Amino acid sequence: MSINSVEEERLMRREALEFIRSKTTSRPNYLLILGTGLGQLADEIDVETEIPYEEIPHFPVSTVESHAGKLLFGKLGGKEVVAMQGRFHYYEGYTMRQIVFPVRVLKANGAHTLIVSNACGGMNPNFKKGDIMLINDHINLLGDNPLMGPNDDELGPRFPDMSDPYTESLRETAQNVALAGAVPMHQGVYAAVSGPMLETRAEYRYLRLIGGDVVGMSTVPEVIAAVHMQMDVLGISVITDECFPEALEPVNLEDILQAAAMAEPKMTKVIIGVLEKL
Repeated sequence: MSINSVEEERLMRREALEFIRSKTTSRPNYLLILGTGLGQLADEIDVETEIPYEEIPHFPVSTVESHAGKLLFGKLGGKEVVAMQGRFHYYEGYTMRQIVFPVRVLKANGAHTLIVSNACGGMNPNFKKGDIMLINDHINLLGDNPLMGPNDDELGPRFPDMSDPYTESLRETAQNVALAGAVPMHQGVYAAVSGPMLETRAEYRYLRLIGGDVVGMSTVPEVIAAVHMQMDVLGISVITDECFPEALEPVNLEDILQAAAMAEPKMTKVIIGVLEKL
């Protein structure tokens, strides 16, 4: 990165923010990121303003099937929210800073809490397809992160602490909501890999051995950026396939989307319940 990169990125964020504020007066405190196959949560939002990513200066554009590529401003669970209906992945060729650019812009617009969802493969033998999991920690195996290079002190410290990236109070609230609503929900560790290929049997064994309960290709960059900016974070994974090495079966995107659709009502119920209690 060049010496001027921090200033250049600040300018890009300002231009994106100015454009968003020209389209809406909303300053929501809650940012939702909807993962693969999970965009239907958007149907529950009372949408006031919709902005396609391609219209926003410097925003990346979703290239993955099932990612609509829109910012939705509205109300959910009685709270003002902004939802990213579609996210960005390292395997799409974006840099880490591009992946987290929207999170940084929307933090500047007023968001102090990130609620992030994803589709993932379940490696814990107690998990099955269609289950949901509350993320209590993660393992970054992407080989990169959005804080590499010069630090922008306006965003956060050079060495942010990551001992508890998923806010304990939010996790407790989510657990209580799930319990009260009779929604089965596991807890566990999300392992992030680059993709886009799914893992081999040996890789699943390795990921399980080092402590991963589920594996996916997203989420961790956005969480790192959010923690760097002192945002609270809640993460929920939807388990769309079972990754047990001795019983591994081929899986395709259609299977993943079907499983996500099956599990999404559980995740939606928990997220709305959490928002209602905040």
